[in-house]
Amino acid sequence: MSAVRDLAILHADEALVAVDKPPGLLVHRSGLADGEDDVLVDRVRRATGRMLFPIHRLDRATSGVVLFAADRELAGALGAEFMARRVDKRYLAVCRGWPEPEGLIDHPLDAPGLPEKKPARTAWTRLATAELPIPVGRYPSVRLALVEARPETGRYRQIRRHFKHASHHLIGDTSHGDGRMNRFARMHLGVHRLLLHAWGIRLAHPATGLPIKIAAPPDAEFRRALERLGWGGFAEAVPAFDSEARLPSRVPEP
Repeated sequence: MSAVRDLAILHADEALVAVDKPPGLLVHRSGLADGEDDVLVDRVRRATGRMLFPIHRLDRATSGVVLFAADRELAGALGAEFMARRVDKRYLAVCRGWPEPEGLIDHPLDAPGLPEKKPARTAWTRLATAELPIPVGRYPSVRLALVEARPETGRYRQIRRHFKHASHHLIGDTSHGDGRMNRFARMHLGVHRLLLHAWGIRLAHPATGLPIKIAAPPDAEFRRALERLGWGGFAEAVPAFDSEARLPSRVPEP
């Protein structure tokens, strides 16, 4: 990983560039408020001196791996791989309560302006738990869990909304979270962001067809929260991707 100005570049070759998006930054210009002019696309193009094109998006509040392609055609082809569920995506998140060691949330979701719900599936694995003797609401203590989330579909704010549906709201989520838990996180963990991070991606490289794995450790604020909860061992960890037998298919050249 190299840092160019204010951007961490995780991988770069003739076809692909991967960067670590900071929390609070939009990928595209759509959704910018009046007076804003800073987006990830512009940062990446300035840092690399290349007219790169985003292949997928992350929510403004979510940090982590975002992929860019060398041209529009390749971006479209790789975007189709995401849509076809041939890209292995891993997210790191901190949630309220202790979910089961592993599970699957299968719950249809809609999108802004599109009221029809579509199938949505998110698998998870619980990585660690913590309990702090601090009362919140009617509970005498706080239980939190570190989870790896693996979205099988790509609906609007899918992970955040799915964990809300399961009553395991993500910490720092001001749109779909638990306000009392967010206040607790600010006061006792120093957390002022959504604790959701695009931890890693595995896909077939468009030029070679060989697997490529790109991972980004969580940022400094996320790491501080991990350390305060006794999970410091995950601060520099990377996802353990599945076996090579489950590789996605090669993207055809445009």
